[in-house]
Amino acid sequence: INVPVLSDLPLIGPLLFRFDPMVYLALVMFAAISWFLYRTKAGLILRTIGESPQTSHAIGYPVIRIRYMAVLFGGAMAGLAGAYLSVAYTPLWVENMTAGKGWIALALVVFATWRPLRILLGAWLFGGMTILQLQGQALGLEVPSELLSALPYLATIIVLVLISRNRQMLALHFPASLARPFRPAG
Repeated sequence: INVPVLSDLPLIGPLLFRFDPMVYLALVMFAAISWFLYRTKAGLILRTIGESPQTSHAIGYPVIRIRYMAVLFGGAMAGLAGAYLSVAYTPLWVENMTAGKGWIALALVVFATWRPLRILLGAWLFGGMTILQLQGQALGLEVPSELLSALPYLATIIVLVLISRNRQMLALHFPASLARPFRPAG
């Protein structure tokens, strides 16, 4: 994105205005989803259904429909990420182009304990590891390229091991009805 005058500012211009449009869309989506989850009635309902679908159903919310809509939205975001990966990030088809990025994304949700700001920070952390890998190879570091390629995955494993040591913190933050089927009574 080229913003006249602002893009040409030293340091600030390249830092803020030299990214792919998907980066800006991702930041807008982060803000919109955070606002939705924590500032709207619909977000409160969605979080309530994640905690206690029976209670939500008892007061009249269509739990199954809302769950399906949340899954559809998540699928649409994953589809957008996949489209970006195959069209813009790697503009050609390559076997195994995802290279485990989906597992890193799943680990990111656990790492962030289902909190949007932590997801953003974790995405920057894991993305930074990927960039560090590429920069290390470009600089010709005397490190085996296999080790540099494994850097994002090693970071993921280390982070998951560190956070799994405190199971109480994980249990405190994940939705109480996670992976539990809901069957309306009566």
